[in-house]
Amino acid sequence: MWTPTARTELARESRPYATCLTDAEWAVVGAMLPSPASRGRPWRWPMRSVLDGVLYVLRTGCAWRHLPHEFPPWSIVHRWFLRLSASGVFERLAHALTMDDRERAGREASPTGAVMDAQAARSGGGVDGERGYDPARRVVGRKRHALTDTDGRRLIAAVSPADLHESRGGVALLRASRGLWPFLAHCFADRAYRGERVGTATAITIEIIAPDEGQKGFAVQPRRWVIERTFGWISRCRRLARDHEATASSALAFFVLAAAMILVRRLARAL
Repeated sequence: MWTPTARTELARESRPYATCLTDAEWAVVGAMLPSPASRGRPWRWPMRSVLDGVLYVLRTGCAWRHLPHEFPPWSIVHRWFLRLSASGVFERLAHALTMDDRERAGREASPTGAVMDAQAARSGGGVDGERGYDPARRVVGRKRHALTDTDGRRLIAAVSPADLHESRGGVALLRASRGLWPFLAHCFADRAYRGERVGTATAITIEIIAPDEGQKGFAVQPRRWVIERTFGWISRCRRLARDHEATASSALAFFVLAAAMILVRRLARAL
């Protein structure tokens, strides 16, 4: 029987698009975003609507100028995206969410083990900016380097031209992890990271996971499948299917935000 109480319990949230944040998700992420200052001109558009616009572009892959009218003007959303990216808000958000999700799962906030890999993204047509050619993957574009924990949560990420070898990108990731994740002691990687360049870059022990002799075709590799799954989750965002960004900082910001949203949804379900 439909009663006022039943209608309240079963009512669905009114959201113009599926990419918009739910109330539970906004409760997780809202406190970590900038709030209006006590002085100056009041904000015309709330931060939640701005972030919904950024997430719409990330998930659907549309151009900024094609943002639907239900969101703030595209120039406002784009300007806020650049501002949040330049100030490191997305990086700090992803870092805090990683620690929160690890604690939710009953683990220590700072990990001791990690997995490292890279993904090449083909360049979008008619886009300027620094690119490179990866002969192994036959890709002209950029390369995304990532370090995750053993459950697939992003720890450190970087973006470079596709012609930069994985070993050089791995050294940068390992050195950057010393400040944010000081307890990392062991890292799993594929054969691209073997050698002294990566092995002696930091005190972190590098364990190379190589395929079995005589293996043909695809096979799941121990430990390494975790970061491959993370790349698969993030690739659902169509903005990341190709590299359309004019700057490496914007490409990295979208990548970090996509990884953070995975954790936002997990933590929101636990509320």
